[in-house]
Amino acid sequence: MNKEKIITELSFKAVRSSGSGGQNVNKVSSKVVLTYDLIASEALSEEEKELLSIKLKSKLTLENILIINCDEDRSQLKNKEIVIKRFLDLITKSLVVPKKRKPTKIPRSVIEKRLKNKSVMSTIKQNRKKPEL
Repeated sequence: MNKEKIITELSFKAVRSSGSGGQNVNKVSSKVVLTYDLIASEALSEEEKELLSIKLKSKLTLENILIINCDEDRSQLKNKEIVIKRFLDLITKSLVVPKKRKPTKIPRSVIEKRLKNKSVMSTIKQNRKKPEL
């Protein structure tokens, strides 16, 4: 994955931010919307695209476009930096392949302990019965 090449493929759009902020909200477009076309990307290999489309399925649109918003700051530039950082974190975390779990053998001592406990419980229950005359 080439981060510089991916960043060049991103498209940004400045939108008016919602919420409180007074008249500044009505005048300034400080909210940044990042869109990334996963299928048309040349920075990712086919395996990486497939892995991302599986892991980010809930975040992708029907056309496999990833959309991330940021309106945390009043500055459009800071919002752009934040959204780029979020995007790169999301991509790098999604590309990590988890290690396959290796099933371990149950230790002999654990098996013996369980069987001993069963026999102890069995004798306790046997002693509760009425004696046969």
